[in-house]
Amino acid sequence: LSSGFAQAYAGLQFGYFSILGDGRALMIGEHVTTDNKRFDIQLKGSGRTSYSRGGDGKATLYSMLREYIISEAMNGLKIPTTRSLAVVKTNERIRRTSIEDGAVLTRIAQSHIRVGTFAFVSSTGNKSLLKELADYTINRHYSYIKDSENKYIEFFKEVVLNQAKLISNWQSVGFIHGVMNTDNMALSGETIDYGPCAFMDVYKPNTVFSSIDRDGRYAYSNQPFIGSWNLSKLAESLLPLFSNEMKEAVELANIELKKYEELFIALYYKKMLLKLGITNLKDDDKSLVDELLLIMEKYKLDYTNTFRELSSLSISLKNEDLKNWYLKWENRVKEESTLEESIKIMKNHNPVIIPRNNMVEEALEKASKHNNMELFNELLNALSNPYDYTKTHKEDFLNPIINSQYMTYCGT
Repeated sequence: LSSGFAQAYAGLQFGYFSILGDGRALMIGEHVTTDNKRFDIQLKGSGRTSYSRGGDGKATLYSMLREYIISEAMNGLKIPTTRSLAVVKTNERIRRTSIEDGAVLTRIAQSHIRVGTFAFVSSTGNKSLLKELADYTINRHYSYIKDSENKYIEFFKEVVLNQAKLISNWQSVGFIHGVMNTDNMALSGETIDYGPCAFMDVYKPNTVFSSIDRDGRYAYSNQPFIGSWNLSKLAESLLPLFSNEMKEAVELANIELKKYEELFIALYYKKMLLKLGITNLKDDDKSLVDELLLIMEKYKLDYTNTFRELSSLSISLKNEDLKNWYLKWENRVKEESTLEESIKIMKNHNPVIIPRNNMVEEALEKASKHNNMELFNELLNALSNPYDYTKTHKEDFLNPIINSQYMTYCGT
């Protein structure tokens, strides 16, 4: 591509429909790897586009470094994600809540096709264009179903499964996306758009960090339900391809949508039980997970550190609830195999380190305002292999300073 292009899409912004598009992003091309995998290459913050809606199309160094470090942390956690190739300063000064240095981020993704891409095409009423987009997406991401009898239903099934997998991954590490609008849900199953995202410290299900999420729509505990809601909007867009009869199309869509909750619950508890060293689900195992989470909430325990300390058998049994739960867990683990084998499993699923909010903010402040990348690079290196229990980390990287007023911002 000689000049690149900005993508159009429609989005349900906090539940309200808007025609949108890449207001500060530009697709500059694709790259096909030696093993025939295709990736988009996109610039963020490169300037105004047709969809900037009065904005400057620019990005701040602070927000682009934030996307870089969080997306790389997600990759280290083995969660599907877009990746950041580089952040380049532009020597411009950008006005946001204050005047900040400008920057451009180079992002790669399996594609930038979103629920909002289908919503945009659906809004035109052009069925042939909708079919063309669906066929392209299937060929790019789900080519193994292209010869299925009803490939559009099969396509929807695959997206439902991928979203259930992705959000169960988020929940298992305490990641809060912050702005799960339909235009921020990629059909590749990757995490995309790291705006007001953050990781939960103290376990509190209704945690919200985003300054624009005033009603807690995208709180940690709501993410699974919003995943279902977003999928329902994709289903609405795809109805003309499911069947020529609208009643039948709706019935087919509802059948697959209903499977999402069952899939999510199964995948979530599978992930959470692996965090407890349990691989074979028994009847009472879900309650073992739920009880621990209730204890963590009641006593305001740190989510990541509780699982990390359990994995190292160094957890402090500081209350009767936790002591009683620990005995139940220990007995259950011994039914599974040996404590040693369970510990090995746990250490592969409980990170030692996550991007702690206070450390991320300190690293970004030093890098963007004082041109000092030392802490940023140190933190980035630490986050590259979060399941390495042999690695020694700074105490500051592991133990958060809790700020009850902490907020994150989109940077637009």
